[in-house]
Amino acid sequence: MKNIVVLVGSLRKDSINKTYTHALEKLATGQFAFHYADMDLPLYNDDLWQSPPAKVVALKEAIAKADGILIVSPEYNRSIPAVTKNAIDWASRPYGQNAWKGKAVAITGASTGSQGTAVMQSQLRSSLVILGTAVLGDPEVYITFKPEMLDADGAFANEGTVKFLKGFLDNFDAWIDRVK
Repeated sequence: MKNIVVLVGSLRKDSINKTYTHALEKLATGQFAFHYADMDLPLYNDDLWQSPPAKVVALKEAIAKADGILIVSPEYNRSIPAVTKNAIDWASRPYGQNAWKGKAVAITGASTGSQGTAVMQSQLRSSLVILGTAVLGDPEVYITFKPEMLDADGAFANEGTVKFLKGFLDNFDAWIDRVK
């Protein structure tokens, strides 16, 4: 079973991206062990490397040890939420200590809008590629979230959705093997 660090780009308790991620985790049972990164980090400040925040050190260590990284993020104003970008910036610094380098990454996200998180994901890919990650390109997964997409247990209710997202997880699994 592969160890996956999960970055959910929303701090809200009832975030649809957290709900969506938990449903993905159920689908990945036996394939991946999800480890959720603490995303409630201080804003990036280079001065803090004198005595780095414990949460930042934990994030960098988790990414370094992970087999792969799954980023599940909303889209705010057609862009990357500050929470997501902040975690990426912290893990890429200080110079010469980039925890992202060589990591297999998959991106997805959920939104109530019809375009899902397409614009955010496009921008996020640009940031991740420059950091030396290998970002899964197929399939791109933009979810228009509706409460009825989940059953009473929080699993995906529609067989078509299950098949598509299981394919996404299987491709990520194979991608991790290729990147290693």
